Amino acid sequence: MKSMFVTVNTTSFDELIAAARSPPALQALQSRGYQKLVLQAGWGSLPQPQPSSSPAAAVEAFRFKDSLAEELQSADLVISHTGAGSCLETLENGKPLIVVINDKLMNHQLELAKQLHRDGCVLYCNCSTLVETMQSMNLSALKPFPPGQPEKFASFLNKVLGLQ
Repeated sequence: MKSMFVTVNTTSFDELIAAARSPPALQALQSRGYQKLVLQAGWGSLPQPQPSSSPAAAVEAFRFKDSLAEELQSADLVISHTGAGSCLETLENGKPLIVVINDKLMNHQLELAKQLHRDGCVLYCNCSTLVETMQSMNLSALKPFPPGQPEKFASFLNKVLGLQ
């Protein structure tokens, strides 16, 4: 079953949850062959179940889990707030990612989204353009995120500390 996972991690971003479960988003989801939508609402409002006439075959929602690893691994597409940790964890798991900027926050989100998009790793939008992004997305054009190289950082740190 092809699934999409929407996460806001530990934040509150009700606008993203509402946009992802709106009838036009659910229709876009279904038209792309997704049969399952999993919503992680964080500190925001937990969405109420929708009537069975919803175009998506299955919609699940929860606030928190000890780990989101299972949801990330089983998702065919991740839609996330633009938190650096959420973005990196998703990309390190090799999942296609749409990051959604919270226009109500004045922070690093737009810069991070633009850079990851320039690198070819993500698509980005805001809540008002999410459906359009879902309808036009070409996930095969996304590039894999390059793996980290912690050994280079460790070597640099050892030199700085005089341990080498």
